[in-house]
Amino acid sequence: MSAPRRPTDPSGLERYYVLTGGRSGPGGSASTLDVATLVVSRAAPSPGMQHEHQEILRRCREPLSVAELGAHLQLPFNILAVLLSDLLRAGSVEARDPIPAHDAGRGPDLALLEEVLSGLERL
Repeated sequence: MSAPRRPTDPSGLERYYVLTGGRSGPGGSASTLDVATLVVSRAAPSPGMQHEHQEILRRCREPLSVAELGAHLQLPFNILAVLLSDLLRAGSVEARDPIPAHDAGRGPDLALLEEVLSGLERL
């Protein structure tokens, strides 16, 4: 009896290892990515580019959160973060905070929060 054949298409951990070139996490500016970070393409996919990189650039023509992108590509966050770090370093994508900087220091709208609390108390 012969030994079982290995699949030619890597799957699971082998696939992730190949996708990231053995890297386990992003470096540089990509280390601040979280699931709510918005990603937008700044370049078109080019021939010879890794398939996943091309797919990220295609899907992010309009801003898309890292969580949505991971769901579309069916990739875990840490693997996607490594791929995004490659594209960030190359200037092919831009990562944006989901809350604009001019709104970040303003804080919550207290009147709205009071209305929500009042509505919840009525329930």
